[in-house]
Amino acid sequence: MALYFEVKVTYDKMTENGLVKKVTEPYLFDALSFTEAESRAIEELTPFISGEFTVKACKRTPIAEIFNIDAERYYLAKVAFITLDEKSGTEKRSISQILVGASDFKEAYDNFLDGMKGTTADFELVNLSETLIMDVYPTKLS
Repeated sequence: MALYFEVKVTYDKMTENGLVKKVTEPYLFDALSFTEAESRAIEELTPFISGEFTVKACKRTPIAEIFNIDAERYYLAKVAFITLDEKSGTEKRSISQILVGASDFKEAYDNFLDGMKGTTADFELVNLSETLIMDVYPTKLS
């Protein structure tokens, strides 16, 4: 199972009207540790950010899976998987979070349903909301 870390990077960004503004942007990295996530953030973002930048924060996320990594925007789907407790006969709901890449909300919903095709478990989409994540960096294969 993959571990996803959200790394927040702060740097000076040139706005459309020519002003320089300090921004903090989150990126998602598939890594084995906080150290690897921070190191990969520095390695991957250095060519794209002119000037200095700082890794402001690094935290582990509860994201279990990602559908459609290459996208303009990312949406977080909270999914309740429904199982039946055979002893008590009651339904049990376990929440999972899935990141879905898309250009808009409708496409995110469609991509989510496409990603869930073939799933044998009963599930319910609890919430689908846009995130601030700028980009996703999957595991680096050597």
